[in-house]
Amino acid sequence: MSAPVLHGYWRSSAAYRVRIALNLKGVVYDQVAHDLRHGEQRAAEYLAIAPHGLVPALEVDGRVLIESPAIIEWIDTRWPTPALLPADPDAAATVRAMAAIIACDIHPLCNLRVLRTLKAMGHSQDEIDHWVRRWIGDGFAALEQMVARHGRGFCFGDTPTAADCHLVPQLYNADRFALDLTPYPALVAAGAAARALPAIAAAHPDLQPDADRQ
Repeated sequence: MSAPVLHGYWRSSAAYRVRIALNLKGVVYDQVAHDLRHGEQRAAEYLAIAPHGLVPALEVDGRVLIESPAIIEWIDTRWPTPALLPADPDAAATVRAMAAIIACDIHPLCNLRVLRTLKAMGHSQDEIDHWVRRWIGDGFAALEQMVARHGRGFCFGDTPTAADCHLVPQLYNADRFALDLTPYPALVAAGAAARALPAIAAAHPDLQPDADRQ
């Protein structure tokens, strides 16, 4: 297998999730950046790769995988160790649910397309920031209970899972929008444990080749 190629953007939380998963598996991969601020994800060349015009996309030996949850599960199947989903079906369902709170409940309401639409509708930056904090806070309130119940250092159990792949980027976004994290001590602790791992630390947006250097 040739080195996978990850199409992303340094500050995309969905691409951040996939970087974490690849790094935890020790997979060597290349990156191609598409600056979302300038609409590069809608260029014809990229749409020929990923018709939905979103990042991330992962190219592997002529195949293209899209949507970060599907990519992460494919990575976990292709490189089984260390596992990102528990072997027990009930436990795996819980991890998937934790990840889905972020990927399905929080992220679709707070991604760049939505925020730009809100701005085009005349909402102020303060209103937009309030919107983002509201939806992250709602999701975190539910996730806090699950991590407090199932976590033993990480989101689920004592090793990082797909849930942590999702949580770390969402905590990064929460910091960007100045969300008060005081009500979420279990999430904060799990995030700190995850970010302390070198593989996860290396996935941080500021360390990516296309990161702003201002």
